[in-house]
Amino acid sequence: MIYPYIPITPSIEIAEIQPCKHYISSTIEKSTTQIETFCSPLLKQGKAKIPGVSKVELSPIESEQNNPEIIDKNPSQTEENNDKSNILPVGINLGKRNVNESVLVRGFEDGKQAVNFDNWLLPFDDVISALNITATTLDDGQLELRSPGLVIRINPKELKTDPEIGLVISVADIKKILGVPTEFDIVKYAVVFNPPWLDFKNTRIPQQELPVVLDGLPKVNPPTFSFSSIGQSINISGNNNNTTTQGDLTTIGTLFGGSWYIRTNQPTLTDRNTWQINEAQYLRQTPTADYVVGSQPTFWQNQGSGQYWGVTTVQRFGYNPPQTSAGGFSPSQRMQSNQVGRTISGEAAPGTLVQLTQGLGDNVIAEVLVDSSGVYRFENIPTGGGGIGSFNNYRVRLYPNGQLTATPEIRDANYSTLPGQLSKGTSALIVSSGFGQENSQNSLIGNFQDWRGGVAYRLGVTEDLTVGTGVIYDESLLGLGELFYQPAGFPLQVAFSGLLGTEKGLEYNADVRFQPSRSLEFNFNSDRLSQRFRANWQAFRGVGFRASGDTRTSTLAAGINLSYNNRNLFAFASADIDTNNNLRWSLNSRMGKLQLNHYANEIASNSQLSYDFSNNFSSGNSLYLNYETSNNNNLASLSWRYRSNSRTRDGRNLFDFDLGYGMGSQGNGIIASASTAALPGLNLRLRYQGISTFSDSDSFRIELSPSFNLQPRLTPSDSRYESLRSEGGLLIQPFLDKNNNGRLDKNEQIYTEDVDLLLIVNNKPIKRFSADMTENKNGVLVKLPPDNYRLDLDPAGYPIDWKPTQSAYAVEVVAGGYTQVLVPFTPSYTVAGALTDAEGKPVGGAKVEAVLTDKGKKVMSVTNGAGVFFLENLQQGTYNLLINGKAAQPEKITIDANSQPIQEVKLNY
Repeated sequence: MIYPYIPITPSIEIAEIQPCKHYISSTIEKSTTQIETFCSPLLKQGKAKIPGVSKVELSPIESEQNNPEIIDKNPSQTEENNDKSNILPVGINLGKRNVNESVLVRGFEDGKQAVNFDNWLLPFDDVISALNITATTLDDGQLELRSPGLVIRINPKELKTDPEIGLVISVADIKKILGVPTEFDIVKYAVVFNPPWLDFKNTRIPQQELPVVLDGLPKVNPPTFSFSSIGQSINISGNNNNTTTQGDLTTIGTLFGGSWYIRTNQPTLTDRNTWQINEAQYLRQTPTADYVVGSQPTFWQNQGSGQYWGVTTVQRFGYNPPQTSAGGFSPSQRMQSNQVGRTISGEAAPGTLVQLTQGLGDNVIAEVLVDSSGVYRFENIPTGGGGIGSFNNYRVRLYPNGQLTATPEIRDANYSTLPGQLSKGTSALIVSSGFGQENSQNSLIGNFQDWRGGVAYRLGVTEDLTVGTGVIYDESLLGLGELFYQPAGFPLQVAFSGLLGTEKGLEYNADVRFQPSRSLEFNFNSDRLSQRFRANWQAFRGVGFRASGDTRTSTLAAGINLSYNNRNLFAFASADIDTNNNLRWSLNSRMGKLQLNHYANEIASNSQLSYDFSNNFSSGNSLYLNYETSNNNNLASLSWRYRSNSRTRDGRNLFDFDLGYGMGSQGNGIIASASTAALPGLNLRLRYQGISTFSDSDSFRIELSPSFNLQPRLTPSDSRYESLRSEGGLLIQPFLDKNNNGRLDKNEQIYTEDVDLLLIVNNKPIKRFSADMTENKNGVLVKLPPDNYRLDLDPAGYPIDWKPTQSAYAVEVVAGGYTQVLVPFTPSYTVAGALTDAEGKPVGGAKVEAVLTDKGKKVMSVTNGAGVFFLENLQQGTYNLLINGKAAQPEKITIDANSQPIQEVKLNY
């Protein structure tokens, strides 16, 4: 039973009565004997009462132990009682906030302060709960304690068990092991925890992304065939005596889950007989395989003449390739892994929490608590594929004793990945067969001859070593060998590829890179023609040295680069000299609105001084003074340039104008140029030159590049349309389906308002894809890599009084075009009214239903005390009205295109 606290006279000191007050008023049931023992001094003096107990007799020992007045008069007895302890009910505070009103602890206090406070025993579960610590039992039996500012492991066998309290932890261990300063507040009669992470918000651990679930959603498939985009470039150039017109015609589309691409070269734009198809390619790329038909590069060094046209497949086992660039199929790129698993390890003191972060941010990739071995290890850490020198920057943060609020030690863990390198156990197979193509006059596709083909296999032998082998036929039988070696823990990279059996014996390429430190780097490149080396040393901040050599020119070169940067001045200068006394140097500097650029070598030089009126050299008005020399000729010019602040989606200025006048050894004249991207789907560039370093004759050039999307209808495109060779996209068309037929009719409006709120792709708002998103009257275009995507509709973006017939879709995107997703919104109606009985009184608690006659769909509402009901989200159609399963009066209601969004009806029961 719980004994209420009986008020005590105000004359008693708070420090004297507080323990008894907390003990009696705590929610734990107590016997009369327990209360007598704890509150005996006050009970004896009649300052507290126990219901049903009229008098309490205290022994002399109890009186001495619990009466503050007696203890104060006998200091020697106080020292004797410091080792004694009682069961006390105390509160637990987290800083100034109470988190537990009362828990039982083992300790002792003298009415003024805690005695031997470090030896107090507190319930373990209540402590970790108050500190917001989660405890997890690991496989080895240890207990992992984790909070926003702490990650440690303890052995639960080291904790003590109190016969009355249970599993306990001492205040000393709370301070030492958990690192939490702890004190006792006698006034509040509470143990106060002040953890260093009290106001700490750990933002370094990212939230795990929600999985993309496609099961059960209606599937939207891409078109089997589409003609997506067309682009035409026209170049008109000439002088007073001659004018030439050239061009390139490009078309892109979708076919059987892949992309098709045709580029036609037009040497003479007006003469179709000169046109030739330079590229014609069908490309289907999946995470595990690629299939390409038509013009393409070979996966080996081409020995024969002409372009290669054929059929190639790449089969990948255990890895995904990087996304292909707009250049189309690249066998070397598709044979390398998008991510190569590497191991990052090191040493640290046991108990240190080690977090692995990527880049300079706080994005935590993984974390581990160092055990007694003193070694931390992160295995299979993905490092992206790239060229030699392509780095994936990782950092290691070390928090002593698992205290996340402490300042961590930061170590770099930079790893580079070789092109072609694969993770251990992954592999790739490539098979190719085709012919060489020779261009010929009066032939659109040229002549095909000289069969070629080959097969190659690449295997990740270890984390450090990838090897490849194959057989090639290209005018002769050739053997292919590849090796990619990058030992863990040693800054060496080796890439080798060779063809054996050529006319020259061995055709090979070898690249070796050694970087013993961040400031020192050595590169060695070799092939059949020459051997080259390059060394760079960043000696000091702003000072670097380099050296290079080439056996083909039999030269050695040495150079230096200097840099300086502060708030007002930036400067970078470099100079090189070789053993043939060729001197090359450059200078780039900026100070305020002034900028000076200069470079020179043994043949030519160029110097440019510019003044920017807007303090932004990428836009606004600028003035340029330029001087250039070449082969004893020179030209000086003064120019004005204007670049608009507005830019296109791909970063180009909408307007760019240059106007100047030049004087030099060949004479003088006007130099002018202009370009614009303001017209949708059209890029225009004009240039006129009345004087140059080499000639005084007039010359001009006009570049015109229109491009259009043909899907779903003819619309202007942007300059990045060729990226559709390797990627596709979504054409999302939300529309107001007034007649509820699920089709986009001519008189129905496409809804593009609030699309940022409406559309969600793979659990991410559509604005995350803003760089590749275009809105127009035809809907929303979003470029995406080929894959399956989930499209959701967020009710926050629904048009008022409209609702979608489907709120989520599974959509497949393929390269070459856009997958059209029609999102019909149907009118949403509400029928509101009141239900009354035969006497006209409101009926509450009745079930009102509207059942669609032809589809059987029903909407239900329950009347409130006033008989009011709301039947919401109704579509057009005729509904039967039911009350508690029986026909209402009226029995039916019809909703059509002329109905108001909200209708009122009175029902009788």
